[in-house]
This record gives sequence, C-alpha cells and structure tokens, in this order.
Amino acid sequence: GDALDLTPSRLTLTFGLGAGLFVKDGHDRYGLAAARPAPLADMPKFMGDEITNNRDEGDLSVQACAHDPQVAFHAIRQLARLADGVAVLRWTQTGFLPDTRAGETPRNLMGFKDGTDSPLVNARPENPGPVDQVVWAASDAPGWMQGGTYLVVRRIRMALEHWDRTELDFQEQVIGRHKYSGAPLGGKEEFDRLQLDANDPDGNPIIPEHAHVRMANADANGAAKILRRGYSYNDGTNVTAERWPPWKQGLEYDAGLLFVSYQQDPRTGFIKIFDKMSKFDMLNQYTTHTGTGTFAIPGGVKRGEYIAQGLFG
Repeated sequence: GDALDLTPSRLTLTFGLGAGLFVKDGHDRYGLAAARPAPLADMPKFMGDEITNNRDEGDLSVQACAHDPQVAFHAIRQLARLADGVAVLRWTQTGFLPDTRAGETPRNLMGFKDGTDSPLVNARPENPGPVDQVVWAASDAPGWMQGGTYLVVRRIRMALEHWDRTELDFQEQVIGRHKYSGAPLGGKEEFDRLQLDANDPDGNPIIPEHAHVRMANADANGAAKILRRGYSYNDGTNVTAERWPPWKQGLEYDAGLLFVSYQQDPRTGFIKIFDKMSKFDMLNQYTTHTGTGTFAIPGGVKRGEYIAQGLFG
C-alpha cells in the first residue's frame, strides 16, 4: 500500500545483465557463456579502489528513476519481492538530483556544476551521430543487444569534511573550473572550450596538468567518450579514525556521487578514461570509489516481448 495515492512520477526502469549471468566463478550456470558479449568485460581494480560491503557487480541490475523517490523505491521493492526464491539483493544505492532552475547544470555535493563536460549532454534527435558512435551497441553486436548499450556504475565517496576546509582557489585548481560560473579556468562562460594549451605569464598551464577536467577530457584520452549521468547520494554518517596527524576520530559523512555512464564498449570508454584518472587526477585526494558494476543493457522491447528475449528465447 505504500504506492496508494501516488502518481507514476515519470517512473522509468532500466534493466541490465551482468557478467555473472554468463559466467560465475568459472561456471556456466545457465548455458549462456558463449553468448557473453565481448564489451561486457571484467572491470579492473583501479588504483585507490576500496570496494566495500559487497558493492561490486551483480548478475542483474535495475535502475528506477522517478520524480518521487518513494515511487522509485516502491518499484525496486516490488521487483525484489516478486523475485523471492529466484534472486536476492546484492547491493543498492539511492541517488538524487537537485531541483535546479530550468536550463542550469545541476551541482554536486562539492558545489561544482556536474556534467558540463559530457560530450553528449546536448545531443538532439536531429543530430544523432555522437550518440550512435559513443552510446549504442555496435552494428555487429548480437541481435538482443541492438539498440542497447553498456552501463558502468560507480559509487564515489567524497571526503566532504576535507573538501569544506579547502580554500576556494585550490578547489578550482583541482577541478579546473570556476566554482560559481562553471567556466573553465581561463574562460568566462560555462561551455567555453577548454584551453588545454594555454599558459599563464610564468609559463604554467592555466588548467593544471592534473586537474580533473583535463584528465577527463577526450583530447587527453585518445578521443574516448561516454555519456555521463551523475547523481548525488547521502547515506548519513559513520565513524572514522584517521591514520595520520592529528589522528582525528569521530563521525564523517558517507556521501558523494553515484556515477553512471553509458557507452558502446566499456573497454574503450570508462575503463580507458579512468585508468589514467585513477593514477593522476588531483580530485583523488578527496574521493574514493567504494562500489562498481558493469552491465549490458539490452535493446528495448515491444508489447508482448520480454527483456533480452533474443538471448533467452
């Protein structure tokens, strides 16, 4: 009855298939091993990863999005109930977006505009080229993946207490953008092109060598691109004990970013981009990746069909 009197709130559900559905601990449990698509590759362990509480992978993924969080939770809750005896929850994560003014890029919990640099944020149906080349499965993908894509999800915890004690100027150097306008350093408007070759009068790069926007930029990653979607999360607080002076102990926020990306192939998308970022990004001193998952998102279904029918049928 938790959904009584609620509207649909524009609920959408997106289903994905994990590598474990095809092969789990070396076992072909369902006779699907030969059908595992090559882009559904195992996610490597990156430098600095601290995957905790079994927040890794899974055989199936379900993403519920709605304007009302109770509607989204209701959908997941009922699907889990219907799967009783067949599937169990491995890990879950809620996320949210701020109620930003129309046309404004939403801000993350660090206070910076989040998503400005996504190359496909402004893609339109009349200009589908970038989406076709970057997001949707390749033309030689199996039939059940035609019209589908590959999802990478990462739970990224932010050291907000550390961040909040950092001077604004250094925050902007870390990100490579001005906090209030969202403009790249050296620019004036949010969507100004990054001037990666520009130097100050002393010959130093205006956008620092290891700034976040430089590390994530396609020009620094062999033209690798993804469609990025980010949601903030707040899971309250927990106890921490620092391992360095002043040996502070107490509560800290368990909050950060639920990073979601879609790409034609994670090996040439997220993995290629983040391998470099995990080693050199200045933002790493404030963030820790604590959850991960990679899933094949099958193409849509017609009335009377079921998800990935071509794979199972």
